[in-house]
Amino acid sequence: MKTPLSDTALRSRESTESHRIVSRDEWIAERKALLAREKELTRLRDRIAAERRALPWVRIDKNYLFEAPEGRRTLADLFDGRRQLLVQHFMFAPGWEQGCPSCSFMADHNDGMNVHLAHRDVTLVAVSRAPLPDIERFRRRMGWQFKWVSSHGSDFNYDFGVSFAPEEVAKGAIHYNHGTWPHAYEEWPGISVFFRNEANEVFHTYSTYGRGVETMMGTYALLDLTPRGRDEKDVEYKMEWVRHHDRYGPAPETKTAPGSVEGLFSTLVNKCCL
Repeated sequence: MKTPLSDTALRSRESTESHRIVSRDEWIAERKALLAREKELTRLRDRIAAERRALPWVRIDKNYLFEAPEGRRTLADLFDGRRQLLVQHFMFAPGWEQGCPSCSFMADHNDGMNVHLAHRDVTLVAVSRAPLPDIERFRRRMGWQFKWVSSHGSDFNYDFGVSFAPEEVAKGAIHYNHGTWPHAYEEWPGISVFFRNEANEVFHTYSTYGRGVETMMGTYALLDLTPRGRDEKDVEYKMEWVRHHDRYGPAPETKTAPGSVEGLFSTLVNKCCL
């Protein structure tokens, strides 16, 4: 049974159904104006990426240890022989039954990217504070293949600003994303980047938090191209709609327009294929 559309989806549908309609020539003129803005954004993104690569590095002197299915691993071991390491700071704390839905939304993109990243000398690893057996149980449930290790008992998550001690949370504000964050919680997401040189020294080169982690959410990039966009509710936590991919209900019910190709196909299926 299909579920009815949400109030937000209904409002979005109304706005698209009453959208401004113009001639093809008028559309081309406005599209070219937007294209100029898009090219500005592309060039700005390229400049910022260059500035990001030019940031100074910080040598990692602390001996962080992680639990992996193969046994205990150091931070240098996580590179898996490559020079560059991307870490998804996955919100999954000790005692949680499952990982964060939003981090899971991010992680759903990982396996498809992994083979391409490996061919650019990059290893992608997820790191969480949950004990390894809990991580493995959840990873099997979700069907993921990417490497995921536990930092349980390590300072790694705390040092890289994604986990917070109870006394910090109790103050009602934490230091997150390089500033004061009013949403005090024990875990927040992030992405950190590291480089390993020929001497096997490891350096921290970059981290991003908050909306910066959207870089791993390819689904959002595609939604941003559509007429309804992300179609999210006007609430503080915009990702309230996200579920673990095995916990979504049926897709919202949609109405087929009279005389549409979809309607014709549906009729043929119902009459010929049942």
